[in-house]
Amino acid sequence: MKKITYLSSLFILLFWTTSNAIDEDFPTAPAWQLTTQTGKPISLSDYHGKPVILHFWATWCPYCKKLQPKLVELEKKYKSSGIKIVSISFNEDDGATPQDEIIKRGYDFITAVNGELVANQYGVRGTPSTFFINSQGKEIYKSTS
Repeated sequence: MKKITYLSSLFILLFWTTSNAIDEDFPTAPAWQLTTQTGKPISLSDYHGKPVILHFWATWCPYCKKLQPKLVELEKKYKSSGIKIVSISFNEDDGATPQDEIIKRGYDFITAVNGELVANQYGVRGTPSTFFINSQGKEIYKSTS
């Protein structure tokens, strides 16, 4: 329960930071382009104008498995805002199928694969790491490992 309250507070911050004066205090989220497990291109610009929960993870990460239901719950709670979870899988074992694992866990958010360079671009060193990006593309909060 505490985790959801905390995440809800972060989400409110996503929308609170809509004025340009406030946005100047936050860095712009780095642009990136990757592919999904099936080879479909995906990029941060696909979500321009929408708030994004950018979640870096790996199929072998037990903490990711615990965090993901909370992120999905948060996305459902604020669905009307257009918020989306976009995940990036990195440092995977050979043969890992991240999108299949997400579906197996009962979720439907999209997962980009081979995200090592993007993780480095965001300063991610471990999993899970999650960034909250507001609708203006500003990185307003991060939780990194």
